[in-house]
Amino acid sequence: MKISDRLRPVTRLFLDTAPVIYFVEKHPRYLDMTETVFDRLDSNSLAGVTSPVTLAESLVVPYRLGRNEAAQTFTDLIVNGSNVSFVVIDQAIADKAAELRARYNLLLPDSFQLAVALHAGCDAFLTNDADLKRITEIDVLVLDDLEPD
Repeated sequence: MKISDRLRPVTRLFLDTAPVIYFVEKHPRYLDMTETVFDRLDSNSLAGVTSPVTLAESLVVPYRLGRNEAAQTFTDLIVNGSNVSFVVIDQAIADKAAELRARYNLLLPDSFQLAVALHAGCDAFLTNDADLKRITEIDVLVLDDLEPD
């Protein structure tokens, strides 16, 4: 199914780390699909949500390689991106993350990502982690399952 078809009913989308990295780094396999997402964010036809986990995971390689401009690009997009809400993790989100981790035996970062998405009222969760498709509380969209427009 084409990514635009899967996004049609979505009004609020959580952006997991991989799609953000693919977009910023212009990954040849995923660029068309991630551009579709960010074009919708830019046009205000879709609202995006990110978290401190997305930010921290995205910054590791730029910091490791001393690429300060790349780190700033990630920060600008994740924290201040067009039509993107950066949701800080609080006690309620931590509690939900623990509940999700216990129920699904998730890694803690994935639990936090999903908890933020649910707390923020997201309709869908964009990732490239097929293991997360087993989550039933939110519609999980995996890039590898989608086609570019």
